[in-house]
Amino acid sequence: MPPAAFDPDVFVKAPDLQRFPNPPRILIVGAGSRGSAYARAALASTNSVVAAVAEPVAYKRAAFGQKYVWGGGGQAGAGQQFEGWREWRAYEEGRRERENDGGIDADREQVEPGVDAVFVCVLDEMHEEVVCGIAGLGVHICCEKPLATRLQSCVNIWKALESAKRDGEGEKKETVFGICHVLRYSPHNMMLRNLVLEKEVIGDVLSVEHVEPVGWWHFSHSYVRGNWRKESKTAPSLLTKSCHDIDFILWMLCSPPPKAGSEPHLPLYVTSTGSRKFFRKERKPKAAGDATNCLSCPHEKDCLYSAPKIYHERHLQQGNTDWPVKIVNPEIEEIYRTAGASAATKQMFKDLGEDYTANTPVSEVEARPWFGRCVWEADNDVCDDQCVTITWDDDPLLLEDDGRPTPKGRGAKTAQFHMVAFTEKICERRGRIYGARGEIEYDSTTIKVHDFATGKTEVYKPHLAAGGHGGGDEGLARQFLMAVEAVDSKRMSAAEAQREFLGCDLEEAFRSHAMVFAAEEARTKRQVVDWKKWWADQVETQLHGV
Repeated sequence: MPPAAFDPDVFVKAPDLQRFPNPPRILIVGAGSRGSAYARAALASTNSVVAAVAEPVAYKRAAFGQKYVWGGGGQAGAGQQFEGWREWRAYEEGRRERENDGGIDADREQVEPGVDAVFVCVLDEMHEEVVCGIAGLGVHICCEKPLATRLQSCVNIWKALESAKRDGEGEKKETVFGICHVLRYSPHNMMLRNLVLEKEVIGDVLSVEHVEPVGWWHFSHSYVRGNWRKESKTAPSLLTKSCHDIDFILWMLCSPPPKAGSEPHLPLYVTSTGSRKFFRKERKPKAAGDATNCLSCPHEKDCLYSAPKIYHERHLQQGNTDWPVKIVNPEIEEIYRTAGASAATKQMFKDLGEDYTANTPVSEVEARPWFGRCVWEADNDVCDDQCVTITWDDDPLLLEDDGRPTPKGRGAKTAQFHMVAFTEKICERRGRIYGARGEIEYDSTTIKVHDFATGKTEVYKPHLAAGGHGGGDEGLARQFLMAVEAVDSKRMSAAEAQREFLGCDLEEAFRSHAMVFAAEEARTKRQVVDWKKWWADQVETQLHGV
């Protein structure tokens, strides 16, 4: 049977700006890179309002507020800024009391409006406390990935969100929950999934190879010098960096196509290998001697990973004060704007020169990033190269006319994922999908479909949206806020809006995180994990009390 006709225009044009009659009001918790990204994405894709920010660092809070909340030159109004999520929760509880106490009198107090939705963009290890802490307030929540850094924390979030639907007196507000697996929402990946699962252009999928090239200096910035360098402080790099990609694979091969109505095709086994191959002391160039900081290292001028080369020559000197420069010091952007490049450079080298000694307490060293440190002397321990293999068995749900089961769409298949640090490309995913009737090759801009029968190759170039992750940031923000508006306007139930606009519910988001934890168990214990048994033993009893 030939594949259905395909209209590429659906995916090659920019989506319309969503204008809501009652625009959702948004709180951003965490004014870092991801919080700023979702504020930009929400404003670029909808007419929603960024109403408030919660951020403990005063400079970051003020800069964010001036840019997205109260405007440059203005002052924050009531309910527009908070030092943290707890302060916002206390304020919101008080605001609701004032709102309820006002009654219907004409002279009632004019209470400022609250927020409808919250984007949680704090450090990964704080997601559990924030989501669990606000789950009972009846606000819609969209949480940056990963959901949490430990399996138990993910379970706790699940329980808090499920409990919020049932606990308390009176009518409970239905809420939407989103996880920022933004790869699902880029025009490129939406077209790819449509071609594979709905148009079936290569027939049944038999095998997938998917690669995340992290980027040689990006890995050193985030996973050697930066916040995500230690598993004990955050989580394995497969979770902090590549839970996007594991989710992408399960979205392609496990989750049913839209409106298919079937159960997910669950995997059979998962295996994984990986290690910290390069960024360790044994690899340190002899010429570097005992130096622990680039600014005092005799090898710095010849070192590929020199902090001055990466942060100054590659970025600040080229006029870039955004990521990764603002991660070194968020105030450099303002210094560059008001005092010039020379002053910004002076501040950067002061920051890069910060070092620790053998007498510095370990807790102090681990408490913060050190962006000028030698990459071979750092305290990092996460994998810089890792492979994951997921296998599926036949799981037929359909019967032929003669009563025989058919594995159509649910046949045996294999997915291989490779996360590698040492690449030219930075997070520009690539891969191949092998099917019964053809083969697909994709990178971050192009999809090539080869048909075995005709010998022809069709090339598609999906719309390249602005913003991060190939337009995935905007896509996620738009879809989440469309779901929020649909529920608040009572056009849909939360479950309907979740499926219609986000295409993903809490269980599906949880499943892809659980797959990462299963893969890590396979890697660290050097074993093959039976997925269904692992899920029953590690997850099912906790989620449902079985």
